[in-house]
Amino acid sequence: MEATLEATARESFGKNEARRTRREGRVPAVVYGASAEGTGREATAIAVDPRALLKILHSESGANTLISLKLGGGDARVLIKEYQLDPVTHALLHADFYRVRMDRTIRVTIPVTVKGEPKGVKQQGGLVEFIRREIEIECLPADIPEHVEIDISELMLHEGVRVRDIAVDAKWKSISDPEMMLVHVILPKAEEVVATPEVVAAAATATPAEPEVIKKGKKDEEEPEAKKEEKKKEEKKK
Repeated sequence: MEATLEATARESFGKNEARRTRREGRVPAVVYGASAEGTGREATAIAVDPRALLKILHSESGANTLISLKLGGGDARVLIKEYQLDPVTHALLHADFYRVRMDRTIRVTIPVTVKGEPKGVKQQGGLVEFIRREIEIECLPADIPEHVEIDISELMLHEGVRVRDIAVDAKWKSISDPEMMLVHVILPKAEEVVATPEVVAAAATATPAEPEVIKKGKKDEEEPEAKKEEKKKEEKKK
């Protein structure tokens, strides 16, 4: 997916300039990298419309969207490098972009999605557990996929899908560890019994009264000594 984003140049970098830009209703940003011709500054300070950028971030391709950045009559292809949100209001505070060459491969991280219900869930009572939800790939900027989809409908209990099991695509190649597990079917974990007062009371009631047996045993052992003392007293009286 490709989107268009209008930008204006900022006079300088710095916190004061960034605050002024936000007060004007725009988001301060920086574009890194030289132009396609190999010329231009390493970093260019710009400002963009926060609503337009958020729309791109919330799209299917998200941060992997190839953007046609319109700046000063020019047109540059960029990708989002990173962005910053306010922790309370979630308003967009800052964004960084980097220029890409359309004829050079790049590395990006794409999400993994699944389809189907595993046989190990329907027939054997298992659960689907995700180990990794993303993989890293290498491709041309125009060929970045929105996601990679894997079919898990044939998975039985204790079976899974690794990176090496993903179907090969001519437009991109995975550079993640081939042995990395993505998703598998496991047995449900046994429920842990919480030690509530009720559970503790029930356990105490069900436990045999062993202390009483021990006490009885002690009494039995003490009885011969008591009888000996009584006999001694009777003999003294005699």
